[in-house]
Amino acid sequence: MADITYNIEKSFGVISEEKNGWKKEINLVSWNNRNPKIDIRDWSSGHEKMGKGITLTKEEAVKLVELLAEAIESIN
Repeated sequence: MADITYNIEKSFGVISEEKNGWKKEINLVSWNNRNPKIDIRDWSSGHEKMGKGITLTKEEAVKLVELLAEAIESIN
């Protein structure tokens, strides 16, 4: 299995934090030296380990924001 490389180019913030120190973050990440994408996933405190997550292009992120706004509006 090939090694996965990553570089967190910009950190936008923490969505939540677990008692064990892992944080769900939104970052701009370059995976395997490719163009960076918006990335949402859990990270250990030093970013040496990561959980499963989702990466989005700019267009996908814009659509996600639209859909989330609609979903939030539908909640009582």
